[in-house]
Amino acid sequence: MSKRAGIKLQKYGTLEVNREWPSFIKGGIIINIFKWANNHRELTNTVFSGILIILGLIFTWNNMETAASLTFIFAFLIGGYYSAKSGLIELFRDKHLNVDVLMILAAVGASLIGYWMEAALLIFIFSLAGSLEAMARERSRNAISELMNLTPEEARRYNADGGIDVVPTKELKIGDILQVPRGATIPIDGTLTADFGVINEASVTGESVPVEKARGTEVIGGTINEGELIDIEVAAEDEDTLFSKIVRLVDEAQSKPSRTAGFIEGIEDTYVKAVLLGVPLFILAVYIFLGWSMEESFYRGMVLLTVASPCALVASAAPATLSAISRAAKKGMVFKGGQAIDNVNQLKAIIFDKTGTLTVGKPEVVDAAYVNEDVRNMVDEVVKAAEFGSTHPIASAILRYLEETQKIEVDDIADITGKGFAVTHNGDVWKIGKRTYATENAGLSAAISNKTEMLEEQGNTVIFVSRNEEVLAYYSLEDRLKPESRMAIERLNNMGIQTIMVSGDNLRTAEHIAAKVGIKEVHANHMPDEKTERLEELREKYGTVGMVGDGINDAPALALADVGFAMGSGTDIAMETADVVLVQDDLKQIPFALGLSRKMKNIIVFNIVFALSVVILLIFANILQVINLPIGVLGHEGSTILVILNGLRLLNYKDRIHGEGVGDVSVSGRMEPET
Repeated sequence: MSKRAGIKLQKYGTLEVNREWPSFIKGGIIINIFKWANNHRELTNTVFSGILIILGLIFTWNNMETAASLTFIFAFLIGGYYSAKSGLIELFRDKHLNVDVLMILAAVGASLIGYWMEAALLIFIFSLAGSLEAMARERSRNAISELMNLTPEEARRYNADGGIDVVPTKELKIGDILQVPRGATIPIDGTLTADFGVINEASVTGESVPVEKARGTEVIGGTINEGELIDIEVAAEDEDTLFSKIVRLVDEAQSKPSRTAGFIEGIEDTYVKAVLLGVPLFILAVYIFLGWSMEESFYRGMVLLTVASPCALVASAAPATLSAISRAAKKGMVFKGGQAIDNVNQLKAIIFDKTGTLTVGKPEVVDAAYVNEDVRNMVDEVVKAAEFGSTHPIASAILRYLEETQKIEVDDIADITGKGFAVTHNGDVWKIGKRTYATENAGLSAAISNKTEMLEEQGNTVIFVSRNEEVLAYYSLEDRLKPESRMAIERLNNMGIQTIMVSGDNLRTAEHIAAKVGIKEVHANHMPDEKTERLEELREKYGTVGMVGDGINDAPALALADVGFAMGSGTDIAMETADVVLVQDDLKQIPFALGLSRKMKNIIVFNIVFALSVVILLIFANILQVINLPIGVLGHEGSTILVILNGLRLLNYKDRIHGEGVGDVSVSGRMEPET
């Protein structure tokens, strides 16, 4: 049934009605009804089938048997059209048997022995269940539509004469200059060319307080200009923007089933074959060994064909998985498929990087000390030359601090991954980086050592500068904790998750940050390759392990983890490697994702147990001859509808933090509280 619903949606779900409607139905409610019916053809057929069944029952009660039979036949044909079409296409094109074939055969069999009403009722309820599943998929795809609505379809582009042309966003090229009026949504990723701007980035960061921007800073498509009119320069084409990537990820995710859903779909063909083989054997067995009449045996065979069908089982996982992915997307998380969201509920431990994950990721130099003033200018110039061009947050902070310092040319610069820089200048060898690297074999006075150790114990990162094995200076940097870090870690601890920090920082800094947020276990002084080794050790110790990071240096660990969480503000490689992207950079989304995944697992397990229990109960009831075909139809197809509706509950999943709802992102990009 799930595949049938998917075919329907692909073909009809986004159908636009452009035809010229007759004048007597133009405008108003009637035209809207016609458009809705045209866009929901399967559900429309289901409704007509139901109306015809009611009409047929009225004819039956008035002893109009011929009219009743014809009405039931039309109800059968109209309600079963899409099921028959889907089943036959899959059978002959894909060589795959699905539940549609079983239901059509059961209805045809019931019709052959004169049970027209039962056949029509079977098709109606089966079609209703299929329509509900199609609607579930459509609601899931609405998550993509809402994301796409965050960026406008048109932009105001300056032409060669300085005038404004309104052009489609998809036609914009890198380097185009755009005008964004006050209150308008920025149409595409770019850089600010105005001197100053005030941007509401709630759609990306979840932070409702507008951010002040200076000339040359990045602006993201889908965010809102809340200041005066600004100009921006396009920095990415439409398909490469942040929101375009998110839309693609969500779309791809919805086509990747969870492990459970994939397994169920995989056994559907075998299950259907077993039922098709078992029903004739059942008819012969009860006719020969139990002495039932051939008519009764055939009738009971049709009931068995109906109640043994795996409709509810097939629908147990897919709608729930799609609903969970859609709920996460509305929350600002992108899961790369059902497998990713399925794995989250199995997590036993989660590893956190420090910079940019637990902290804001924008450290500032709060202190700098030199052995004497004579070397100050030379140290600053060499450090600026080394750090220039690096995108690391620490390098950016130092460059901001040395903004007024002259940039000089040095002989050679080597980036030592995970340690710092080695610089050769005028015959001198400089080392710039962590204590263990820059002070190795270098003289370090007791005063500097004690001072820097105290700074590290307070959570500061200290960058040392040495020349020819002599320490000349240090820079102390402070990175503020994200306000939600402590709450997120506390909730994960309460959910039974082992929280771990694996950082490249020194042990004192890492332990200080860990103590402030409540992280249970700390591993410091780790280079990127050592992070992956540590992850393997932690997996052996705890089992299924997740990793949260944002930078290039986190990408190997994100790829190796059972579930990788990438911060939305992080690097492209981190987002491509991870299984989950936290678009809003909000760590509280991780406990939300864990709760959502656990809820999804509980719903799927309940659905599977419920579906199998109903099938077994109805099969025994049929053998004992205590149910007829209508009751079998109602019991079996009713269970299918119930498991679909149960899965759809995840669309409204809510996570409460200290009694307060966690807001979603609205189409306008502003935070909305849950109700």
